[in-house]
Amino acid sequence: MMQGTRRGVMLGGAAALAAGSRAFAAEGTAVYAGGPILTMDDARPRAQAVAVRGGRILAVGDRDEVLAKAGRGARLVDLDGRALLPGFVDPHGHVSFVGLQAVSANLLPAPDGEGKSIPDLQRIVRAWRDANRPFAERYGLIIGFGYDDSQLREQRHPTRKDLDEISSDAPVLFIHQSGHLGVANSKALEAAGVSAATPDPQGGVFRREAGGKEPNGVMEEHAFMGVMVKLLSRLDLDANLKMIAEGVKLYTSYGYTTCQDGKSSSGGVKALQLAASKGMLSADVVAYPDVLTATDVVVPPLLSRTYTNRLRIGGVKLSIDGSPQGKTAWLSQPYFVPPEGQNAAYAGYPAVPVDQCLAAIDKAFANGWQILVHANGDAAIDVLIAGVREATRKHGRGDRRPVLIHGQTAREDQVDACKALGIIPSFFPMHTFYWGDWHRDSVLGPVRAENISPTGWALRRGMMFTTHHDAPVAKPDSMRVLSATVSRRTRSGDILGPHQRVPVEAALKAMTIWPAYQHFEEATKGSLVPGKLADFAVLSADPTATDPEKLASLKVTETIKEGVSIWRG
Repeated sequence: MMQGTRRGVMLGGAAALAAGSRAFAAEGTAVYAGGPILTMDDARPRAQAVAVRGGRILAVGDRDEVLAKAGRGARLVDLDGRALLPGFVDPHGHVSFVGLQAVSANLLPAPDGEGKSIPDLQRIVRAWRDANRPFAERYGLIIGFGYDDSQLREQRHPTRKDLDEISSDAPVLFIHQSGHLGVANSKALEAAGVSAATPDPQGGVFRREAGGKEPNGVMEEHAFMGVMVKLLSRLDLDANLKMIAEGVKLYTSYGYTTCQDGKSSSGGVKALQLAASKGMLSADVVAYPDVLTATDVVVPPLLSRTYTNRLRIGGVKLSIDGSPQGKTAWLSQPYFVPPEGQNAAYAGYPAVPVDQCLAAIDKAFANGWQILVHANGDAAIDVLIAGVREATRKHGRGDRRPVLIHGQTAREDQVDACKALGIIPSFFPMHTFYWGDWHRDSVLGPVRAENISPTGWALRRGMMFTTHHDAPVAKPDSMRVLSATVSRRTRSGDILGPHQRVPVEAALKAMTIWPAYQHFEEATKGSLVPGKLADFAVLSADPTATDPEKLASLKVTETIKEGVSIWRG
C-alpha cells in the first residue's frame, strides 16, 4: 500500500471511499481511512477516518462525518488495514549523535548487530575501514559505535592493545553503547595528549594497566568525553551536516515526527541551524544545549516555543551522573558487583560537583528555561529533587515542566517527590530488554533491578510520564520502546518487575501526547484532534490488538509530517 506511484482519486462520497483507492494527497484535502485510528484523545480514543488540509487535521470521527467535512474534492488515503497514530514525539535522544552512529562501524550486539566478542569487534571495524577508506583517510580516524561489555563473550571492555591490533598507525575509537565510556588505541591516546602522567579529570576515570599508571585505553565519563571531543573535532562541517541528516532520517524511519537533540554543544546548535536553513530537517528538532557549557546559544529567536525551519531550542540540559550499565551512575548503595579496580563500597560518582548542579538548576529557573536533568542513580536524583525544591521556593513554581531524564533507580519516595514538585519523569524502559539481566545479576542485584524505570509507580500515582530510547544508546526504535514498557522482558525472557508494567494504551500516550506536553507542544501535537498538525505514524497493525509479547515485531510503514510523507518502508 502506498509504495508505488502516488495517485489521487477524487471522492464522490461514501461509495468512493468503499472503492478502496490507494492514493496519497500531498496537497489539498486528504482523508485517511480503512484501518484502525488511535487518536490518543480521551474524548474520542478511536476513529474511522481523519481528514487533513493545509498540513493540519481538519476532522476526526466517523467515516460519513469526516467525508462530509472533507468535501467532494478530497482524496483518499486507504490505510489497507494498517493503524494510524499520532507521530511519535521524542522525549529524550541525541539526533546529531545518532548520525555519528550511522557513519561508524556497528559494534552493537544482537539483535541490532553482530558484536558478541572482541574478535568480532575487530573484524567488524576492519571491514568498515576497508569499505570506508575515503572517510577514514580524510579524517584520519577509525570509529566503532555500540560495543557492550555486558554482552561480549569475554565479559570485559576491549583495551588499547585490542584496538592496536586493528591499527597502530591511525587513531581508533570505540564508543560504548551507553555513550558514557569508550576505548582508544595507542595512537588515539597520543593524538588526544593522554599518557601515564595524565591525571583523571573530575567526574571521569582513565582506567590503568594492572599495577601501573599506563592507561589501558578504557575511559569513563569526562575522561572519555574529553578524548572523544578532541578526536571528533577532526570532522568538518560536511561530515557534521551529513550526520544530522542521517540522524533525522533514522528517527523518521521509526515514526518520529519530533526529534530531540539533548545536551547540544554550541557548535552542534550552529550546525543544526545551518542544516535547518538548508531544508535538511524533514522532522522537527528541539535542542537542549548543555547548561554548563553552551548557554551562549540559548537566546531568541531559536529559544522559542515555535520552530524556524523545523528547529528550536526548548531549554537546557544538565547531566549529574553517568551510566548504570557502565557502572558510573551515582547510587546511594553500592553496586551489586563492583567494576574492575573498585572495592565493595563503590557506588559510582557524580559527573559534576553537587554545588554546580544546584547552581545550574537555579540558573534555569531564574531565566525561565525548561531544564532536562540526566540522573540515573538515586543519589543523583536526590540532587535533582533538592535543586528543584530550592529553586521553586526561591523563584516560584510557574509552568516550567522540569524533566528527570532516565531515573533508572528512582526510589518510590523520589517518585512521590517528583509528583509534588511537578517534575516529569522520562524513563528508559528499553533497559529492561537490553540490560535487564545485567542489572539483575551484576549492576543492582535482583531486588533493586525489579524497579528500574518505574513506570508502574508513576502510573498508579496518576502521573504523566514519558518513555525514550536515548538514541544512539539504543536505536530510536519506537516499537522496542513500546514493547519494553508493556512487557519488561529481558533478553533471557525474564520479566523484570512485573508490577512496573503498564497497559499498551498508557505506553502509547507516553510516546505521543505526554511527551508533546513535556515539550510544551500539547496544543499542536501528540493526539489526533482537529486543528493539530497532521503528524502521523502508520503501523503494520493495531498495537492495542496485538499480543503484548509481539509488540516489538510491529513495523512502522510510513511517517507523515504535516500531511506529507517523509518516510516510507
